[in-house]
Amino acid sequence: MTCAVVAVQGAFIEQEERLAALGEEAFEVRQPVDLKRHFDRLVLPGGESTTQSKLLKETGLFDPLRAVILDGAPVLGVCAGLILLAQAVDGRGDLRRPTIAEPDRDSNPEQMGTLPVSVVRNGYGRQLGSFKTFAPFDGRGAIPMTFIRAPRIAQLCSEEIRILAEVGGMPVAVRYQSQLGVAFHPELDDDSFVLEYFLSM
Repeated sequence: MTCAVVAVQGAFIEQEERLAALGEEAFEVRQPVDLKRHFDRLVLPGGESTTQSKLLKETGLFDPLRAVILDGAPVLGVCAGLILLAQAVDGRGDLRRPTIAEPDRDSNPEQMGTLPVSVVRNGYGRQLGSFKTFAPFDGRGAIPMTFIRAPRIAQLCSEEIRILAEVGGMPVAVRYQSQLGVAFHPELDDDSFVLEYFLSM
């Protein structure tokens, strides 16, 4: 199996290293032609979501990536990747729309809008608000979770969303169809359960 890792900005190298340790072949996606290679799943890594969105549009990757996701390829959105997938961010975006097929670019120009959640950037504080904790994930015992300027999932916008993990009573990992969004950085911890879960999707 092969994983395409979006590599325009952020922690893509860490993702590649962890995937390789699990025996998953990975390659970097930097321009649309890279998406012509065969791959089975996709990773949107942590980083700076606004910068990533800008670079994805400048390179012509934004819409092709969104099409891949809507076509059902398993995708992991980590921190900034979760923000990119979200239907609404910081109150921007139309949560009343019955479909996510065509997002409202005027109200939410930076998001792919494929994951029906509303998130708040830096929802746990900025850099000084970064922290590490332990919590159960999808029925398993507590696993380590590292939060770095993490988004907070403020609202679930579909009954199809499964909450896989919570911290402080708030969801920090959700699954919607073939999309897995996590507010923390599983690639930074020794426990590989979250990445193994993703590889099983």
